[in-house]
Amino acid sequence: MSGRTTKILGVSLPPQLYREFEQTAQRLQKTKSELFREAWESYRLYREEQEFGRLQRVAQRQARDRGYVIESEEDVDRILHE
Repeated sequence: MSGRTTKILGVSLPPQLYREFEQTAQRLQKTKSELFREAWESYRLYREEQEFGRLQRVAQRQARDRGYVIESEEDVDRILHE
C-alpha cells in the first residue's frame, strides 16, 4: 500500500478573501492548491531577498566601520581573501 505524496493543510480565511482566492484560481485556470504553492514560493523568495538585503546592510556597515571601501565585487573578493 502506498502513502500520500502530499499533506493536507487546512486554513481559515475571511469569506471575501476566500472568494478572491477562488476567483483568482479560476481565472488562472489553476487549482487552489497550485495557486497556494505558487503564492508560498513567491513569499519564500521574497523573504529570502529581504534577509539577503538585511545581511548586505550589516556587512556594509561592518566593512565601513573597519575602514574598508567596497565599490565592486572585486573589492569584496579582495577583502575576503586578505
